[in-house]
Amino acid sequence: MIQQTSKITGSFVYPAAAGAKPVSTVDEMDAAVQALQQHKGEWAGLPIATRLGYLEMLIRDFAAVSDEWVEQVTAAQQIAGNDHAIGTEWMQGPYAVLRNLQCLRQSFQEIQSVGHPKIPGKITTRPNGQVSAQVFPQTFYDQVLFSGYRVEVWMEAGVTCENLHQTQALAHRSASPGQVALVLGAGNLAGIPVTDALDRLFVQNQVMALKMNPVNDYMGPVFERGFRCLIDAGYVQILYGGANEGSYLCQHSDVDEIFVTGSDKTFDAIVFGPGEAGARRKRERQRLLDKPVTGELGNVTPAIIVPGVWSQADLDYQAENLASWLMGNASSACNTPRVILLHAEWPQRTAFLEALRRVYTQTPLRCAFYPGSQQRYQAFMEAHPNVEQIGNPGEGELPWTLIPEVGSENRNEICFTTEAFCSVAAVTPISAPSVPEYLERAVTFANQTLWGTLAAGIFVHPTSMQDPQIKAAVESAIENLHYGTIGVNCAAGVSWVMMTTPWGAYPGSDVYDIQSGNSFVHNTLMFSKPQKTVMYAKFRESPKPIAFASRGKVIRQMGPLLVDLTAKPGILKLFRVVGAALG
Repeated sequence: MIQQTSKITGSFVYPAAAGAKPVSTVDEMDAAVQALQQHKGEWAGLPIATRLGYLEMLIRDFAAVSDEWVEQVTAAQQIAGNDHAIGTEWMQGPYAVLRNLQCLRQSFQEIQSVGHPKIPGKITTRPNGQVSAQVFPQTFYDQVLFSGYRVEVWMEAGVTCENLHQTQALAHRSASPGQVALVLGAGNLAGIPVTDALDRLFVQNQVMALKMNPVNDYMGPVFERGFRCLIDAGYVQILYGGANEGSYLCQHSDVDEIFVTGSDKTFDAIVFGPGEAGARRKRERQRLLDKPVTGELGNVTPAIIVPGVWSQADLDYQAENLASWLMGNASSACNTPRVILLHAEWPQRTAFLEALRRVYTQTPLRCAFYPGSQQRYQAFMEAHPNVEQIGNPGEGELPWTLIPEVGSENRNEICFTTEAFCSVAAVTPISAPSVPEYLERAVTFANQTLWGTLAAGIFVHPTSMQDPQIKAAVESAIENLHYGTIGVNCAAGVSWVMMTTPWGAYPGSDVYDIQSGNSFVHNTLMFSKPQKTVMYAKFRESPKPIAFASRGKVIRQMGPLLVDLTAKPGILKLFRVVGAALG
C-alpha cells in the first residue's frame, strides 16, 4: 500500500449531526447488549427451517414499509420532484434489502439440501491460477431484468475449483457459542444499515445491535417494523445516538465484534481512540480496542476510459453512463467515481468531456444533504480555482463540478488523496504512446496514487476488444487493479444491489492503514476468501438502463413494481416491470 503524505488523506472528519431521535441512555444500551448476550447462543444454533421462517417474515415486513421508507428519505434529503433521485432510492433502499433477503433465503434452502449455497454459473481457473466463480445472473428474473450483465467473483490464492464449496458458509459449518455484533450504521444510504445488519445475522451468524447514524436515524422506526420478528425474539436491537453512544457500545465488554460502514477516521477512532492520543497510538501501533473491528469505508474511485473510435451516440451514451454514476445519491457515496482517467492522446477526449458536460446541464441539481458537504466542496475549490461548475444551485444545493486537467504527477493532490463525498470529480489525462501502455500506466496510477481499494470502472468499446493487444491489455488491467469491485462498462455500484456479489475493499489493508476497509458484505453465497468482484455489461444497451439520468420517470414508476416483484415473484408482475422499463 502507498503511504500518503498529504494533510488530508482518505475521508474528511465529518461534522456531528443532530439526530431526529432521542439518544439511547446508558441503561438502555446496557439492557440491549445484555439481551443479545442472552440470545446469542440460541441464534447460533437455530435450525435452518427456523431461519427460513424468519427470512419469510422479514421479506413480508420490509415490503410493508417500503412506501414509507421512500417517503421518509425523499423528505429528509429534499428530493421531492426529482424523479431520478426518488427512483434510485427505491432501488438502493427497499429493492436492495428485499433482494438481499431473497438471496439469503435461496442460500439457506441450498445449504439445507446440499450443504452449501450453489454457485449459479461456471467455476473456472484463470490463466494465472486464480479461481473465478460466475455468481450472476442467478435466476430467470435476473436474466430478464439485468440482461447483458455477467458477474464473476475472483478468489484469493489457495482456493481451488475442488475446494471452493468448502470455503462457503463457514459460520454455519460447526457449532458456535454465538457472538454479539455491533453495527455502526451508515448515514448516507438508508439501505446500508439494513444490509450490513443482515450480513452479521445470516452470513456471520451473530446477533446484532444496530446503532443508527444521526444523519438518518429518522429511519429507525421504519427499520424497527422491518426487523420486528427478530427484535421480538431477542436477536436484534436498534439504538440511537452519536459518537459518545457509539464509543460506549464499542468499548462495552459484552460486545464481541464491531462492523462499521463509514469513514477511515471513524474506524481509526474506534481502534485507536479519538484525537491526538488516538493518532499517537496509531503511530506507535498500539490499539486501544483489541476486539475484531471490520468495515467498509471510503474510496477515491477511478473511472478508466479506454480510447477507441466512438460514434457520437457512443460518446453520448457513455457520458450519461458515467455522469449518472457520478450523480447518484447527490454524489455522497463511497463508490462514486472521483477521478476520470483519459488517454491524453485520444482524439475524442474533448468530445467525450463535452458530452459529459451536456448530461450535467440536463440533470437537476441535488440538495447537498450530507453534513459538511459545503465545507468539503470549498476545500476542493480552494485547491482548484479553475473548476467547471454546471447548474445554478438553489439554497442547500451544489453545482455538478468538474476539475479539468489534473496532472497525474502530484501524489499529494487533494483529488487523489481525499474522498470528496460531494458533487466533485477530477479529470486526469495520462500520456502514453499506445493504448496498452496507457492502460498499464492508468492501473499503476490507480493502485499507487489514488487512495482506497473499494471500486473502479473500465469503459471499453467492443471494437477495441477486437484488437488482440488492446484486449490483452484490458484483461491485464482488470486482473491487476487492486479494487474489491470492478465494473466493466457499468457503474461499479450496480454490484451493490446484486447481493450474490461480495462488496468491500480489496484484501490486504491492516488496521494501521485501513483505507477502504477489511471486510466484505452482502456476499449471500457466503464466500470466505473473495478477492474481487468483476462485473461485465454491454457497451450500449437499448433501451438505456433505468439507472441513467434521463430515465428518471421510468425508474420512479418501476420502483414500487420492482419491490412488489422481489417480495413475491410472479410472471405477471415481471411483465409489468418490463412494460414499465420499456415505457
